[in-house]
Amino acid sequence: MSAVQEFIANEVKSNDVVLFMKGTPQFPQCGFSGQVVQILDYLGVDYKGINVLADGDIRQGIKDYSNWPTIPQLYVKGEFLGGCDIVREMFQAGELQDHLQAQGVAVKGAA
Repeated sequence: MSAVQEFIANEVKSNDVVLFMKGTPQFPQCGFSGQVVQILDYLGVDYKGINVLADGDIRQGIKDYSNWPTIPQLYVKGEFLGGCDIVREMFQAGELQDHLQAQGVAVKGAA
């Protein structure tokens, strides 16, 4: 396993919720990353954002790690959840909130 793959694996395993994104949670640099940030912020989820634009090796490495071609990528408790479309659809259906709670992740306004 390369150093980049080890870094990614460590981040995914040591943080409950990790978003590999373009830009930062404060300053998303693509609309898709921004949408996922808005959803997570709306839910009040504590997460770590990792800016793939800051490191080309991570940008490619995360695609290899998940075998998923696009950014952003959301991980919950070490599991790859999906990209923007999947996260948005899960959120709109209420499935994202349920999944986060089932994984023990605190969600704002949840029972």
